[in-house]
Amino acid sequence: MAGYDDDFDAVYVPRAGASPNKEDHNSVKPILQTYPPLGQATPVGDGHINIRLVLQTSSHDEKEDQWEVLLWHSIDESGWSEAPFHQVDKHNEPHILQDVSVQRINRFYEVPVDFQRSLKFTLKFRQNSRSPWVWVRDEHGFDDAIIVRQVTQLQSKDLGDFLGDLNPEWEVKGCLSESPGTQLWSLKASIPLATDDVSGTRSIRIASPPASFLRWFALVRQKAPWIAPRQGRGQLALQEDAVLCAFLGSDGRHVVFLAVSSVDNVTAVLQSDSDGALLAYGRSDADADHPKSECTILVAEGIDFNHAVAAVTYYSRKLRSQPYTASEKETKIGDEVKTQWYQKWNDGLGYCTWNSLGQDLTENTILNALDDLARNDINISTLIIDDNWQSIDTEGANPFQRSLLDFEANTAGFPDGLKATVSRIKKNHPNILHIGVWHALLGYWGGISPNGKLAKSYETIELDSERSGRVDLPLKDKITTVSKDDVGRFYKDFYAFLEDAGITAVKTDAQFMVDNWSSASARRELLNEYFDAWIIASLIHFSMDVVSCMSLFPQAVFYSQLQPTRPSFRVRTSDDFFPHILDSHAWHVWANAQNCIFMQYLNIIPDWDMFQSVGDYAGFHAAARCVSGGPVYITDVPGKHDLELLKQIAATNPLGRSTVFRPSVVGRSLLPFAGYKDGLFLQIGSYHGASGTGTSILGTFNVSDRALTELIPLSIFPGVASSTHYVVRAHSTGRVTAPISPNTAQEFVTCSLDVQGYEIFSVYPLVAIQSNKYGEVSIANLGLLGKMTGCAAVISNRIESRSNGRLLIDTNIKAFGVLGLYVSTLRRMTIDDFMVTIQEKPIPPSTVSVSPVSEFVLEIDVERAFKEMNLDTQWYNEVEVKIYFTT
Repeated sequence: MAGYDDDFDAVYVPRAGASPNKEDHNSVKPILQTYPPLGQATPVGDGHINIRLVLQTSSHDEKEDQWEVLLWHSIDESGWSEAPFHQVDKHNEPHILQDVSVQRINRFYEVPVDFQRSLKFTLKFRQNSRSPWVWVRDEHGFDDAIIVRQVTQLQSKDLGDFLGDLNPEWEVKGCLSESPGTQLWSLKASIPLATDDVSGTRSIRIASPPASFLRWFALVRQKAPWIAPRQGRGQLALQEDAVLCAFLGSDGRHVVFLAVSSVDNVTAVLQSDSDGALLAYGRSDADADHPKSECTILVAEGIDFNHAVAAVTYYSRKLRSQPYTASEKETKIGDEVKTQWYQKWNDGLGYCTWNSLGQDLTENTILNALDDLARNDINISTLIIDDNWQSIDTEGANPFQRSLLDFEANTAGFPDGLKATVSRIKKNHPNILHIGVWHALLGYWGGISPNGKLAKSYETIELDSERSGRVDLPLKDKITTVSKDDVGRFYKDFYAFLEDAGITAVKTDAQFMVDNWSSASARRELLNEYFDAWIIASLIHFSMDVVSCMSLFPQAVFYSQLQPTRPSFRVRTSDDFFPHILDSHAWHVWANAQNCIFMQYLNIIPDWDMFQSVGDYAGFHAAARCVSGGPVYITDVPGKHDLELLKQIAATNPLGRSTVFRPSVVGRSLLPFAGYKDGLFLQIGSYHGASGTGTSILGTFNVSDRALTELIPLSIFPGVASSTHYVVRAHSTGRVTAPISPNTAQEFVTCSLDVQGYEIFSVYPLVAIQSNKYGEVSIANLGLLGKMTGCAAVISNRIESRSNGRLLIDTNIKAFGVLGLYVSTLRRMTIDDFMVTIQEKPIPPSTVSVSPVSEFVLEIDVERAFKEMNLDTQWYNEVEVKIYFTT
């Protein structure tokens, strides 16, 4: 990564104002934040709001503290006035689940405000009447908060109702949206055809953004292979080409623009001009034999932001001018497809050789690394052999200019061949079920070597390649690649060779190389052909157990990742994990979470890349991977492992296989319009289980360079219902709230994080049972305790009242561990009131206890019980636990 170490922010991170000085929670400076948060624009449904404030101060002079806080606000754009904050009643104070430093004190305040359309506010504070007033902007850099009253229904009949200067060159058509509460339009304009093998291009003004918009959000092309988030306020200013651009209006509506590619051989992106108007830029590879050439932009209006993003994404599936060619070919595959439960590839802990073993990759280094994992009782089920195993030529100044000679592994590192290496791995480490290998879409970074065995076996052509735009990817100007007529056979033979060697998966990297071809005819005829060949071979040989990497360019997204006509597969959702660049760690998690705002609607499994269990941000990365909904895999250097951290992300099932706990819903940022340097937590929301009865998950990450404390309302957790009572549990401590409901005074949880800090909150719906003995009993299955997303260990859960007065909780879990059960009446009960069985056999009473951190949580040590009972594990890949007690 030469050239990135010293200037990561300049390359990756959008420009922003200066951040306050770094500080932690031991600082004597007060830390504060409101809800709705300072510096942000927040739509609300009601014109009456209770602004909440948490003020965290030093405890050393508590007796002298008489803190005063004033709200300075403007109602409906009128003059500014002040109103005092008052301390919150003890009964309504936000819940504190984390450990609190003895050096800090939390104080909670509130002030009610009524408004019709909008409210702007900031605040000032002082320690006592002798101290000077301090403005929060001066102390912490927070801009004013903006609250707008959100419209309850959409009024627009035409696109011109909110895009007043819409360019008449666009053909506008209303479309039927598949997403609730949204309206949808398509815009089409012609793009010049390619001439003399040069793509036709056109820049077309769309319109000024919606009037009086408050914030904008975009996903831009971060160089050739990736997308990345951008946010702003005021004038729209896109520094890079965007795929998606969204606006938050002053009435709380959201407008989303999506540039659709891979239709009519056209690539489309969004841009802005110096006046802040939105433009479309189209590149057409169509010629006179394919005369239709149109740029397509989809526009959705919605009250709910995610519904608007879903509307444009779902409709883009219908816009293919030609059938999805791979699906036609897939129908002819028939019995060639190898049937597998594809989730096994994603549900076990994985290990990758890239950052761990580096470029000097050999059979011995791999075997030694696996032996090291085994010695440390790190049980992996998936191995990815990354770059540097292949036979490549030595031409070119760097690896990115070298090309593939043969399918077989290089003889220097793998003298007996790939098959022998795989055989030794499986013999020495039978716990490893899946072994994948890395390769580039074109074979290697520099394509196919014109002097190698492959060039003699397959027809090749030489194509001009555009530069990648990245200092770390100095690519060749001309690349030899397999021709259209032979690419299908090439992939069939390549993957047959790998399968015969014992390989069960592939990581197909450098996919953007097909977008770097400058020839319009090559792009038109070869680009989709490569995707088709890769997908078909992946289906036949690996059941789509693949990782698509460096593939977040428009044609790949809309051609191979959007369509629901084949199994989902893993797609890397941001640029690489760079362990040696400290500034990259928080940004890596941020970018993945923001990108998944859009990518959650594609037919993919998001892959947030590998990480290392040792390092300043190790837990930060681990928590992010756990809430992502994607795979979890490490790249630890041999001998450098955090075993306690690894225990929090994985467990062993009865068959001895490692299991990670992936939520069933993709994790994504809940605050699309909050900027990276706005001084707010990154909030990643996910969900596991069925609607209404599942568990909501919120990962909070401090991506700032200072300590932060925030108030988090239950109502922002994904999937919660206003009519349901819940308990919230913090992973860091295991503490659980009292029962609470959304949109009530008691719904807030306090979260305090130092720099690099993270927390995972899980929200469990309560099931209320009427009992003759205890009155109402509320119950929740907490899943496996001590695991970051232990709620996702629950496969099924059934609560049944029996005629004999007993209550049965029947649950199946994926792996061993400590199962937690919330029981609202537990402190009035004893362990003797419960009977627990595993495989219908009572477990030892010593394996059941009350949690030391919560008197309402029953802990059942399933793993210990299994061992003490010597239960047979040969035929079970999950554990059934039944809990009985008399009500």
